[in-house]
Amino acid sequence: MNTAAADLDEVAMLERAWHDVSPAPARRLLIAAVQAFAERGYHATTTRDIATRVGMSPAGVYVHYRSKEELLHRICLVGHRHSLVALRAAAARSDDPVQQLRDVIGDFAAWHALFHTPARVISYELNALEPAHLTEINALRHEMDLVVRATLEHGVEQGVFDVPDIPGTGLALLSLTVDVARWYRTSGRRAPEDIGALYADLAVRMVQAR
Repeated sequence: MNTAAADLDEVAMLERAWHDVSPAPARRLLIAAVQAFAERGYHATTTRDIATRVGMSPAGVYVHYRSKEELLHRICLVGHRHSLVALRAAAARSDDPVQQLRDVIGDFAAWHALFHTPARVISYELNALEPAHLTEINALRHEMDLVVRATLEHGVEQGVFDVPDIPGTGLALLSLTVDVARWYRTSGRRAPEDIGALYADLAVRMVQAR
């Protein structure tokens, strides 16, 4: 797939995934900001760069967002809320500890492959947020950590997992999945679901499922 086609596919995918961001011009600005931050970095990107991508004037951006930082905050907020919903849904699909862990880690890894561009922006640019916004995002990240910890605790309680350090193991598993966004490219030979299946297997091996 050529770069232009991949960009169009990504825009269409984000339009669908972020349908709850309204009105439509606000959603298009978020998508444009994601692409601009991914290409140029947050600090090197101007509001004019973002506005130009959607055929607006820089003044048009301020109708929906007060600043470039607010755009980044909204990207982080939408991304974390959606990924937390995905994690919780995965954890709720099965009560079997092994399958639950496979679902949680597999789905989260696949999510980071599918949404690799916004996930990469969030990972690289998170510290550009204002302190209050960063605190809000860190609270969501803590909720994600709790989902993974609860999954591990459930396996230990059932006598299925051997995990002496649940917080550390949870952090390691989350770090593995989040890092997918750093290296994943749509031009590669692995689809997001392939990444999910691989990481699900790795997670089960890490906890020594019996």
